[in-house]
Amino acid sequence: MKKILILTAGFDDAHHAAARNLRDAVESLDDDARAEIFDLFADGRGTFSTLFHKTCLSLAQYAPILWSGLRAAPDETAAMERSFGGFARMHDPLEKILLETQPDCVVSTSPAYGHLIQKIFRSHRERPFRFVTVVTESLVASPAWFRAPSDFFCVANEIVADSLRVGGVPEGKIKVLGFPVSPEFAWAKNDLPLPAANELRRVLYLVHSGKKKTGKAVDRLLEQSDLHVTVVGGRDAELRAKLLDRFRGEEKRVQILGWTNQLSELLRSHHVVIAKSGLAVHEAIAARCPIIVNHFDTSQEEANSKLVEKSGIGVVVKKNREAVEAVKEAFDHRAEIWNGWRRNLKKISRPDAALRIGELILGEIEKDQPARERMPSFEMEPSRVMRLPSQRNGQHPHPSLLPKGDRNGNGEASSNHPNGMVPANEGTGTGMLLCDFHIHSNYSDGKLSVPEIIDFYGERGFDCICITDHLADPRRLLGKISELANLTLGPDQVAEYFTVIERERQRAWRRYKMLVMTGIEFNKDGYTSKTSAHLLGVDLKSPIDAALDIPETIEQIHAQGGLAIASHPHIMKSEWGKNTLYLWENQEKFAPMIDAWEIANRNNIFNDIGLKRLPFIANSDFHKPKHIYSWKTLIHCQKNPEAIKQCIRRNEHVAITLYRDFAPATTGFNVTLQEQVEKKSTLPIAA
Repeated sequence: MKKILILTAGFDDAHHAAARNLRDAVESLDDDARAEIFDLFADGRGTFSTLFHKTCLSLAQYAPILWSGLRAAPDETAAMERSFGGFARMHDPLEKILLETQPDCVVSTSPAYGHLIQKIFRSHRERPFRFVTVVTESLVASPAWFRAPSDFFCVANEIVADSLRVGGVPEGKIKVLGFPVSPEFAWAKNDLPLPAANELRRVLYLVHSGKKKTGKAVDRLLEQSDLHVTVVGGRDAELRAKLLDRFRGEEKRVQILGWTNQLSELLRSHHVVIAKSGLAVHEAIAARCPIIVNHFDTSQEEANSKLVEKSGIGVVVKKNREAVEAVKEAFDHRAEIWNGWRRNLKKISRPDAALRIGELILGEIEKDQPARERMPSFEMEPSRVMRLPSQRNGQHPHPSLLPKGDRNGNGEASSNHPNGMVPANEGTGTGMLLCDFHIHSNYSDGKLSVPEIIDFYGERGFDCICITDHLADPRRLLGKISELANLTLGPDQVAEYFTVIERERQRAWRRYKMLVMTGIEFNKDGYTSKTSAHLLGVDLKSPIDAALDIPETIEQIHAQGGLAIASHPHIMKSEWGKNTLYLWENQEKFAPMIDAWEIANRNNIFNDIGLKRLPFIANSDFHKPKHIYSWKTLIHCQKNPEAIKQCIRRNEHVAITLYRDFAPATTGFNVTLQEQVEKKSTLPIAA
């Protein structure tokens, strides 16, 4: 396995986005590659790291001039150390991480790590891995980026490359590969052509600031009869509701969206984007979509704005009125200005930057492999080695959570496992599978995005999960209110939701050997608990109309080969929440239709389900990370979706377990977060 450690600093969006995108690119290029992201300043390495992280965020947001001065200092690392003190405290945690992971290559998206690595290997040993620095600046890289040695410096454009050359970096170490946006941008179709005379020009408006004036700005845009405007309002439910009401009847020329996870598709399908400076600039460049910047805050955002002007790929304005005028001018005179922007974008656009950097990383690992085999492992004094909870306490995690090194040659648990359960391989053999079929993302009222959920569950060794965001019945008043408040999927998000989960399903299997199903929690909310029902559709292949009655919804779920699960069907006592008792109150009607009932939901146990001998499963009803500590389902079968569903339908080989996860003692590749689970108390309820 090729092991890549990606170091980032979350107080800068560019650092963190670059890290995530590089991880996805590397793992998509090589099934044998495993990339881990670590943020030394935000992963709980003590009070100083937390304080440092919060201070940097505050400076970037509220004191951009001071933050700009620090970033422009001749030695940024030294300037930060003088300003905040204790920067050297990061030395030991990083050294321990390097010891534990034993990476083949380390990638840094922040200038601080190069200096720390230089200190670690300065006096006593050769660096046993390749080191690649990904410079996230748009115009000029401060000396902090290149004063510490690196095998390669990957930069976004020739402007940044020139600043490295002036600073004395050898030409052979500079790679102009572009800013690493999501690999999705590399799979783009042909560029969007200028529309014909009778077609509308498409304007994408990303709302980040000046929200109170958004409606007026869209009004001004619509005064140009040849424009269609797509407004992305994010998670501001109040703004979205006002815009929907304001532009009711204008659907042919206005589309109002909330939060979206498919910005790459939107940028590729619009002729120009109006947005705040920041990552949107790099993404617009990758999508070859001219950009009108209407706001910037930090020094990095200001640099991105200057890049727009310097590269001739758009314009920077100060007011929304100026943005409207800029759109008009862009398309005047046979779109002369717009065509110029597009020509310039084609010169600098590198939508495959993350993949090209990934190829560089993997190539360096392969080239360096013979030397690494001869090199002794990176070592440290035994007293400084951090150990796993299971190593400290003599306990063992669930066998399905063990790394391959703790299984026998057939992928089974080693004989020293006290419970004797074995993990299942996909499609062959049987084993005990750890499952959660009720999970909410930020497409509805969850806190984590779909990719974050995949990593969260994958790192904890789950075998199968189903993401089941809310979809409300639009015929019901409470359903309409929930949709407007962004607490449920919107009708315009459902297709995107299925697409995103399908993409992440493939990554989950490639990275974690975890099965991911697409699901929906159909909300049929009435004014009382006895008129309200929530129904899970598990392993859906396509959307289902939210306005269908419950029997029709169940019929559609079954037609797709999915499971219909009664969600929290009984009285909830341990969690605050509205009871949804309609299915239970009418069980004589629905029991023959429903495949299983939740016997446990988060910390609630519904004893009545067991007394009725109904088929059951247990789920976390996950909305935020702490909800992982709750009831889950264990199924003994082959590791494939059909086998899992068949066990649930027949109510065979199903048990429930109380999941407990301990704080990480380490991070790594052979020793992963999957090993943090020390114990799970299995309830003696099994079919």
